[in-house]
Amino acid sequence: MMGLTMCEGKFVGRDEIAMVPTPTATASWRPVPHSEVIDAVTDVVKAHRWTILEEQYGLARDGQRMFGMIRINKSSSMEWSRCIGIRNSHDRTIAVGLSAGISVHVCSNLCFGGSTVLKRRHTSRIELNGLVLEAVNALELEFLTLENVAEELKIDELNDDEVRASLVVAAERQAIPSCDILSVWKEFKHPRHEEFAEPTRWSLLNAFTETAKKYSPARADQCYRSLTRLFGLDGKPAELWKR
Repeated sequence: MMGLTMCEGKFVGRDEIAMVPTPTATASWRPVPHSEVIDAVTDVVKAHRWTILEEQYGLARDGQRMFGMIRINKSSSMEWSRCIGIRNSHDRTIAVGLSAGISVHVCSNLCFGGSTVLKRRHTSRIELNGLVLEAVNALELEFLTLENVAEELKIDELNDDEVRASLVVAAERQAIPSCDILSVWKEFKHPRHEEFAEPTRWSLLNAFTETAKKYSPARADQCYRSLTRLFGLDGKPAELWKR
């Protein structure tokens, strides 16, 4: 499994997503059908001649919010696969968007880089296809950035005091609720996968994402976006290690 969590809502297939009604558009807001977003992304993925290894989708809030993950074969690393995160909503809470990500093979933990958010308004499927094509092309650079940062995180070790301070900062930034500080600490000190036994920044990131598996899709999305900035997964200076 890729790591998509559904504590709130349910896992669904494309057929069920296609049955979700799209709200009536207004003068200032034109919601995008969930199924059209997925179709547009998979069309572009196939046009790039990438192979879809796995895909997962979930609906929350009675179908108002859709989250998905498409794992693709293109990656130079044996440790992870590239994946594209998809999100959309019919309740105006989040814009339709795509994220470059990696799915770590040993644990199915998900890590994400910066997010390319598409425009809310769409007048036709043709326009949506064009926007998705631009977004997926932009994600190629984000994939490379994310993978390079991940390699750097694997060689930077942390002592216990640095980890404790990092956990507090992460809770302050709402990457995790404060009640999960101890859970992340225990996962870091006693990881369930021996690949993360070394006390590195990479191991700490995976302790966070392992904990995030129990979150609802919306809460996990917030966690991933916060971790992106804290760990510098978008290629910008990491905020977690500021002195």
